Amino acid sequence: NRDSVIANINSLVDRARAEDVPIVWVQHSDDDLVRGSDEWRYVPELVRRESEPLVHKAYGDSFEDTDLEAVLAARGVGRLVVTGAQTDACVRCTLHGAFTRGYDATLVGDAHTTEDLTSYGAPTPEQVVAHTNLYWQYQSAPGRKGGTVDTADVSF
Repeated sequence: NRDSVIANINSLVDRARAEDVPIVWVQHSDDDLVRGSDEWRYVPELVRRESEPLVHKAYGDSFEDTDLEAVLAARGVGRLVVTGAQTDACVRCTLHGAFTRGYDATLVGDAHTTEDLTSYGAPTPEQVVAHTNLYWQYQSAPGRKGGTVDTADVSF
């Protein structure tokens, strides 16, 4: 669902900008996803403004060995609205990383995606997305909450 996921992310970015909600972009690189390569770049449909921070990461959890917490603290952010790729890696790791660090973390159920890893024994991408949406919907802990909502139901 590449095109619909990108359209949903863009819709959220447009709404956040209109409501003056901080937007933080995160970009992963590693030995297989080389920084500066064509594969590493954001798809052309997603355009970051120069004023919007970009956090570079090398681990699944966007908080691990990055300045993400400092970027969020400088903007007074206590709740994250998470979109992107890859559902069964970076998205899940970041949700759990946010949660364990005390952030509320909302997953946008129709604005994340993953690649097909069925040849490695993984469920289909549709099943991975559906399962992640299901289990994150019920996350809670003292003073924190998770949750899953569709793009149309996101409230900043």
